Amino acid sequence: MERRTFITTAIAGTACLALGVNYYSADDIGVNKELDNNHRLLLSVLLPVFLDGALPDVAALKRDALHRTLDAIEHTISILPLDTKAELEQLFEMLEGRLGLLILTGSVTPLMMRNQSELVDMLQSWRTSYLDLMVTAYQGLRELVMASYYSSPEHWSRLHYAKPSFLEDMK
Repeated sequence: MERRTFITTAIAGTACLALGVNYYSADDIGVNKELDNNHRLLLSVLLPVFLDGALPDVAALKRDALHRTLDAIEHTISILPLDTKAELEQLFEMLEGRLGLLILTGSVTPLMMRNQSELVDMLQSWRTSYLDLMVTAYQGLRELVMASYYSSPEHWSRLHYAKPSFLEDMK
């Protein structure tokens, strides 16, 4: 076998394998788009990683804080400009698809099946990537999560932030 034939066959085989993996959908990890049209499942996997140390230690309080943050993220996305919404939607779709995961993370293992240290490593590699696109994806997700979490007045005390008093005087 010639070297050129071997390389061409390897590239074609890899492309076919990547496309096949992208279209393969296992029942145990499939996401019902009708029930999760706002990517709550994907975000619920990423929130504990971004908010490590900020979430309460008590399980019930942590769950409630995560749900309030997911609601705040939906609201935040709803008021973003259309082009920013489209970019976020594209990122979420890629993170939920196998081919997108392979491109973005180098693995086809769904994010829901990864442990926290693997997610931290993935996000750290995005943050320090030499590709501006990966850094932008990290910064966009982080800013979305942090802004949504700290938009709730109940979290301001941890920041030692007090609502400005002049707002009360205006009423």
